Amino acid sequence: MLAAYDALDDETKTEIEDLVCEHSLIYSREAIGFFDLTSEERDHFRPVRHRLVRVDPRTGRKSLFLSAHAGAIVGWSIPEARVFLRDLTEHATQLRCVYRHVWRVGDLVGQPDNHAPRPQI
Repeated sequence: MLAAYDALDDETKTEIEDLVCEHSLIYSREAIGFFDLTSEERDHFRPVRHRLVRVDPRTGRKSLFLSAHAGAIVGWSIPEARVFLRDLTEHATQLRCVYRHVWRVGDLVGQPDNHAPRPQI
């Protein structure tokens, strides 16, 4: 998502700088036709808000925070937000923005520093 952010034009970077998305497992499951959630599950999977642009506190680099769960943008109409998020996801999944690793013996996959400050909304 670093490369995807870097590849955006300056106008789009300015437009998305302060946007907050609502991420919901319910939204992503319903998008693929799964509607059979109990009321308890619906309550448990309420939408959560995350900034669309995140800044790595160690490097200062900006990246996008997108997923199939992002189905709304705070302050935007649902149709407008979903079209925008779809277009942004298509941008972010272009080959030039996707990291592909060729595994070799000895490679490790690291986990993020669990003690790093988390972005606040």
